[in-house]
Amino acid sequence: MKKLSHLLMLLIALISFTASAQNKNNLLQGTWQFNGGTYNGKTDTASLQYTMRRVYTSSNFNAFACQKGYKTERYEAGKYRIKRDTCFETQTYSSRPSQAIGKTIAYTFKISKKELILSGKLPSGMLVEEHWKKIK
Repeated sequence: MKKLSHLLMLLIALISFTASAQNKNNLLQGTWQFNGGTYNGKTDTASLQYTMRRVYTSSNFNAFACQKGYKTERYEAGKYRIKRDTCFETQTYSSRPSQAIGKTIAYTFKISKKELILSGKLPSGMLVEEHWKKIK
């Protein structure tokens, strides 16, 4: 009976851990629109001619450039996972040459109200902090 009790407690802990990991990825699920950022200390604002959007599912992301009068372009895609306050993204597709294909980039992330802030270091060495507004 004691072994059964320990086994049951272990099973409950495992289910809780798995649910917790899935819930963390749920934090990013949805559509986010680029709202500006800082690149190697230089501020960059969002374009007025087009919008950049990232769509996160439970474990994947796709990035799009949208401009009125043009077909929406998917420019990046990949998979991600969250551990504590870090989002690990691995790019699997890029419409342009990329140093990030197949590499995992660790972004510290913070969500405040409907804003996602991603901070990290790209494979090129560039330090980035991007701000994304949740739109869906």
